[in-house]
Amino acid sequence: MPSQKQLKWSQLKVGLTVVLASIVLGVLIILMSGGGLFTSKIILKSYFPDASGLTPGSPVRLSGVDIGNVKAIRVVPGRPLDPVEVVMKVNTKFHFFLRKDSITLLSTAGVLGATYINIDSSQAKGPEAQDDDVLPSKEVPGYEEVMRAGQSSLQNMDALLKRMDRIVAFVESGQGSIGKLIYDPQLYNRVNATVAEFQGLVNDITQGNGSIGKLIENDDLYNKANASIDKINNLIDEVNSGNGTIGKFLKDPSLYDNANKTVANIKQLTDDVNAGKGAIGKLAKDKEFADKLQNTINRLSNLADKLDTGNGSAALFIRDPAVYNNTNKLLTETQDLIKAIRENPKKYLTIHVKVF
Repeated sequence: MPSQKQLKWSQLKVGLTVVLASIVLGVLIILMSGGGLFTSKIILKSYFPDASGLTPGSPVRLSGVDIGNVKAIRVVPGRPLDPVEVVMKVNTKFHFFLRKDSITLLSTAGVLGATYINIDSSQAKGPEAQDDDVLPSKEVPGYEEVMRAGQSSLQNMDALLKRMDRIVAFVESGQGSIGKLIYDPQLYNRVNATVAEFQGLVNDITQGNGSIGKLIENDDLYNKANASIDKINNLIDEVNSGNGTIGKFLKDPSLYDNANKTVANIKQLTDDVNAGKGAIGKLAKDKEFADKLQNTINRLSNLADKLDTGNGSAALFIRDPAVYNNTNKLLTETQDLIKAIRENPKKYLTIHVKVF
């Protein structure tokens, strides 16, 4: 049977072990919460529209690194858009990267993991955060929003699949253009016959039958085409050498000189006309000549008007039918007289001389 002294020593060892284990557990809890035994800590706040499952004691991370935990969560009045106030207790070990304009995000560890706060300082340019600062927040689609979006996508996909099933069933029934294209035997027979005819056409062409076959297989066409090309090449050589009409037209410098002289003469003629020289120039520039020409035209117009109205001998000759009839009668009688003289010239041309 153990003595009382041994019992006390055993109890003392158990007590020391429990105390040591408690100290180690406390240190581990502090270290795991992102704190430190000798590091200073500050209080930061942020406001969110919804807590999204965040609880006191949840981790606070800076770009994924634990720097503290959530101290308190409450709903405050006067903030209808973001009523949830989150109080965070973080250490200042990474104060150089913790800014006043750093963004706080509600993130989730995995699909069904716990919610924590992640501080993003990638775009922050403000001064370092101080105790009791309020960091701006940014709403991130949560699990429920993602599930709702996924549910909507699944519903749309289900509707699309149902439509595809109806289309496939419609095609399998042989209806519509695609259904007839796949299931109509007559269409297959027509396509097969067309392919056979096309194959026969290819065979005829290969054997040199028909116009296209002769075009491909007969050497005469090639020889004629080659001869024609040779003639065209010879013609081009003749033109380049200055032979023939076209060659002289392109190569003879006298043609250019003559054309240049003609253009110069035309220009000189135009200049003379503009200067009032020569008959055409006076016709175009001399005002006296233009007045005379206008007077002559006016007199001719007046004469035409008098003839048209029937005044004067010439007008009567033109417009009086009696003058026309008498003239016509005179011409007729003259023709009859000439005819009678030709028939019996002695009667009209005999001269009787009487001597007193």
